Amino acid sequence: MTLRHLLPILVLGALGACQSSTSQTSVTANEKTSGSSAEAAWQPLFDGKTTQGWHTYGQAKVGNAWKVDNGTLHLDAAHKNEWQAGDGGDIVTAESYGNFHLKLDWKIAANGNSGIILFVQDEPTKYPNTWSTGPEVQVLDNAGHPDAKIHKHRAGDLYDLIASSPETSKPAGEWNQVEIISNNGQLQIIQNGTKVVTTTLWDDNWKKMVAGSKFKDMAGFGAFKSGKIALQDHGDDVWFRNIMIKRL
Repeated sequence: MTLRHLLPILVLGALGACQSSTSQTSVTANEKTSGSSAEAAWQPLFDGKTTQGWHTYGQAKVGNAWKVDNGTLHLDAAHKNEWQAGDGGDIVTAESYGNFHLKLDWKIAANGNSGIILFVQDEPTKYPNTWSTGPEVQVLDNAGHPDAKIHKHRAGDLYDLIASSPETSKPAGEWNQVEIISNNGQLQIIQNGTKVVTTTLWDDNWKKMVAGSKFKDMAGFGAFKSGKIALQDHGDDVWFRNIMIKRL
């Protein structure tokens, strides 16, 4: 083949290589953009260093019983005031959330009790406690706390409403990983990688469950579709870490 005939083939080959390289670069860039966007959707609710973004229910700041301890948010219940820690109290997020995916790790002391409370209305003059309005995902030492003997009061349960199944909680002093997904009225609780509660919020069956629970006389309980997220001070040492949320 002469050089005159070979030149067109070489040119076409070079063009094809350039197009392939451009296409590959575009795909890689798109993948990076997509990945970055997905990661950016998750927002930390605890920076591991401060209590920024939280405050005690009905107050302007976090009580001193809540401490940042080696990358964890730790309720130090060494000094009690009735059923809560002295200078403690439930803490709530600065922002409110409706549709969301929350994930965190929790660890409870022996015989301990705490909770993760959803859709909290931060209005203490109208609602005395976080749980006056917010359904609670139970945090508990099932082996040591008396509440574990009560149906729908065990770790992973939607407290006093739905028992978790299967039970997947780890013993006191060990970390449990929990995900809570609320999306257009569908609520899921995933504990240690297993879905343990699924329910529909705010429909007739939900209202019936509330009416049959200890919250039946609390006007507004479980009725709000947006609210703050609370971590409960029940007078026992508890630790939280890796607290992340994504709006849906």
